[in-house]
Amino acid sequence: MPIIHHEIFIHAPITVCFDLARNIDVHIQTTGKTNERAVAGVTSGLIEKGQTVTWEATHLGVRQKLTAKITQMERPYQFVDVMVKGAFHSFTHTHEFVESGTGTIMKDTFSYKSPLGIVGILVDKLLLERYMREFIVNRAEGLKKIAEESI
Repeated sequence: MPIIHHEIFIHAPITVCFDLARNIDVHIQTTGKTNERAVAGVTSGLIEKGQTVTWEATHLGVRQKLTAKITQMERPYQFVDVMVKGAFHSFTHTHEFVESGTGTIMKDTFSYKSPLGIVGILVDKLLLERYMREFIVNRAEGLKKIAEESI
C-alpha cells in the first residue's frame, strides 16, 4: 500500500490553514487541472466531521466520481477523510497542522490501495503513485498561495 507524505510551510495562522484545507470551494480552486467539482453531499463551504462530499473529476484522462467522508476532526490540528466510494480500493488522507514560528506546517499523509490486485500494484509503480504525489503537492502549493494572500 503506497503512502505519500508531504509537508509545506505556510506563512499563515493555523486556523486559516485548517479551514482553507477543508473548504470545498478552495479545493475546487486548487485542483483546476482535474476540473473537480462537488456534485453531492457538502458542495460548498466548510466540511465537518461525519459529512461527505462526492467529487467529479478527470484523472489520467478518465472522468470519475469519488465520495469521501470526514471521519476524524480535531480543529485546528487534524482531520481525516476516507474514500467511501470510488476508483481506489481504499484511501485515507490525514491532514495535520502544526504551529511553527510565524506560520503553520501543513502535513499530508495519503495512503491508498489500488484496485485490480497485481495489475493495480504495477500501475502504482509505473504511474499512479507519482501522479498522486504531484496532485497532493500542487494542491498544497495552491492552498499555501491562497492562505498567504489572505493575511
